[in-house]
Amino acid sequence: MELATLLSEAMGEEADVTLIDKGDSFVFGYSKFDVMFGGATLEAVRLPYRSFARPGVRLVQETITAIDPEARRVTTDQGVHSADFLVIALGTDFDIAATPGLAEHGHEFYSVPGANRLREVLPGFSKGPAIVGICGFPYKCPPAPSECALTLHHYLTERGVRDQCEITLVSPLSSPMPASADLSRALMEAFEAAGIRVLLSRTVMALEADRGTAVLDDGTELPCALFLGVPKHQAPEVVIDSGLTEGGWIPIDLSSMETSVPNVYAIGDVAKTGLPKAGSFAESQARAVASSILAKTRGGVPSPNTGTGSCLVEFGDGRLGWADLDFLTGPSLKSVYHAPSFEGRTHKEEFGTVRTARWFGR
Repeated sequence: MELATLLSEAMGEEADVTLIDKGDSFVFGYSKFDVMFGGATLEAVRLPYRSFARPGVRLVQETITAIDPEARRVTTDQGVHSADFLVIALGTDFDIAATPGLAEHGHEFYSVPGANRLREVLPGFSKGPAIVGICGFPYKCPPAPSECALTLHHYLTERGVRDQCEITLVSPLSSPMPASADLSRALMEAFEAAGIRVLLSRTVMALEADRGTAVLDDGTELPCALFLGVPKHQAPEVVIDSGLTEGGWIPIDLSSMETSVPNVYAIGDVAKTGLPKAGSFAESQARAVASSILAKTRGGVPSPNTGTGSCLVEFGDGRLGWADLDFLTGPSLKSVYHAPSFEGRTHKEEFGTVRTARWFGR
């Protein structure tokens, strides 16, 4: 949406952009927690694509079934689309089957349907060990599992059953937020205050219902009555079948986001960048791709990908902290830390409001 908006702003009706999505609406990632914990309905957080209207942009609801990079052509369930420039932004799929027992005995909260299902499940949990567990790396939005554990703590506290429940966070990362030592420290302090057990550098490998346990990669078995999981991520099959991937993701030139095929780009979670898989970083990638396309069609020097973005972190009690990250404009990572506060919510609200107005005119 950001790339289409940028090209529309620069070229107007001449942009001739076709934006293809199989869904009929957009949901900000952070809104899934509002739905999951009963703070909002799914309908309230959906932004219908019919409201996305930009000069020179045509948005079609179709499912992509094949990608031919060399021909810059995609086939969908309704036809064929060819272009001068092709940008792949299909995100990630979840490999639920990669974690035995997850589908039958656990719950994933990373998809919109998964979060919506948990809205009905969580009120029934009032006793026993709960695990927020990550089943593979890389995964989207590094702080989201920490947010889930802390929000679950406060949710159970408000219901008056927290003392009958245990919460454990299992993460393959070495810290809750490796890109920000300050934010990681604040999260660890919050976990300790909330009585949340944290197991780092561990991955959940399986759920065993007959034993009532979650099995970790080091053989540890944890008692589990409620499992809230981050499934193993993978590129969509249609992307893998295109021949563009290496090691499961699309390698790109990090400066331009162009793939090995000229005039074919990849942005967002499907791209192999080494940076966090998060929406704000996809936006900075979109700016680089827009600049590259405009330079190729109109001349000039393209602006490189800045590798900038923000990680907003809910602490579950109404406070919000965040880190503004800059990976690429200097010789090393720059991280600006904003301590968790109730006033920090204004920053998150502005984040959503600005993009809702920019993309949907609301």
